[in-house]
Amino acid sequence: MSSHKFLVHDDGDYVGVAIQDIQTGEEVLGVELHSGKEYHVKSNHDIPLGHKIALQAIKNGETILKYGENIGVATADVKIGDWVHTHNLRTARWDYGN
Repeated sequence: MSSHKFLVHDDGDYVGVAIQDIQTGEEVLGVELHSGKEYHVKSNHDIPLGHKIALQAIKNGETILKYGENIGVATADVKIGDWVHTHNLRTARWDYGN
């Protein structure tokens, strides 16, 4: 692990964003943008550039934070290192109070 492969926008975020493609089983390094705090995560899936990697375990039904904000709800249990996307996240982006 020599360079950062994902970014974390806020220290309380549950996910980071891949800035390079990440391979299954790869030990990856990420950095929080404001503090410089580093995260070490082993990926459980291939994660494409721009997609999310879980930084902590997230239970089905739990709110997911990114940018320090609610971005949606987990629709399945998520493990550290999992790919977080439409298969396990119901976005809050178009949820207008429903």
